[in-house]
Amino acid sequence: MTQQHPITPPPELVQKWFDQTELATNRIHCIAIRAAQWGADQELDACCGLLIQQGFDVVDDLRAARRKPPSLKEQAQAELKRLIALIPTEGAIAMAEPIRRALEQLDD
Repeated sequence: MTQQHPITPPPELVQKWFDQTELATNRIHCIAIRAAQWGADQELDACCGLLIQQGFDVVDDLRAARRKPPSLKEQAQAELKRLIALIPTEGAIAMAEPIRRALEQLDD
């Protein structure tokens, strides 16, 4: 690669993510998610900095709107996906299916 994108995680951070996901069955997926989140945070910080520089008083509202925590339903769905990834047997996947369907029926 001849030109590096301006929003690129430093090698030390990538190594930290790699080390932290040692036991994950899909290490590349876990690192890709962290990298995407890190990049999005860098972009949000840059946008907020520009808004402040231009005199707009909307940074707190922007951060609240773009970084609202996931709902309990979204958290449960994410954890269920992680659990299935950690125990990828047919039995575990079959046991998780009714839980997944129940979560989908809940309101956000």
